[in-house]
Amino acid sequence: MWDLLWPIKWVIELILVGFHALFTSLGLAATDGVTWVLAITGLVIVVRAALIPIFVKQIKSQRNMLVVQPELQKLQKKYKGKTDPDSRQAFAKEQMDLYKKYDANPLSSCLPLLLQMPIFTGLFFVLNEAQHNNKGVGLLTKDLATSFSQATVFGAPLKDTFLTSEQVSVKIVAALMILLMTASQFITQKQILAKNQNPAVMTSQYMQTQKIMLYIFPIIFAISGISFPLGVMTYWLVSNFWTMGQQFVVIR
Repeated sequence: MWDLLWPIKWVIELILVGFHALFTSLGLAATDGVTWVLAITGLVIVVRAALIPIFVKQIKSQRNMLVVQPELQKLQKKYKGKTDPDSRQAFAKEQMDLYKKYDANPLSSCLPLLLQMPIFTGLFFVLNEAQHNNKGVGLLTKDLATSFSQATVFGAPLKDTFLTSEQVSVKIVAALMILLMTASQFITQKQILAKNQNPAVMTSQYMQTQKIMLYIFPIIFAISGISFPLGVMTYWLVSNFWTMGQQFVVIR
């Protein structure tokens, strides 16, 4: 896993240090938490901009999955109670034909998240090393790592987590970030489900699954967020806001 993450970590450090140098050259203090938060925001912009074509395809596919639901319900009624191998094979073939016809993919909602996971994991390890004053694999020198480990936002060190820190400032900032992450994830999922639905779609199995995910994803964000450093949560939060805004534009 370390070997697989090495090039990802190197690129993350390149982008992160590049933006840190940019904001430092504009007059911000190198050790200031705001400088590092802006550098992480720059990293989000680069990553998410690169994923825009995939994201647009994801939104279209998700919307098409909702459009195809009435046809899928008719297909399910057609083969209801038929459990013989020929019927199952025919059902699977006609179902795939429907997906192709409407350009829909049941796994489309997970694609951008899956593509971001190596980046998110690499960032976690980069910041985890930095918070212990250890240099990175590329441009993140020991001095820059120390700068990050000492950086604070509203008195809360970016290296700390809600669980491990006893500082009230860390717990307040972390709790606020978790709340914002949870709310933005809920709104993002709600955007997909709320627009242009008909009764046939609302009663479909796919819609019921999406409604469950509407509440499960924010819970996952809330539970996992308490164990992540504030620096990593900054990436996650900014990425969520990017997704929410980008999805609003694409859907409209």
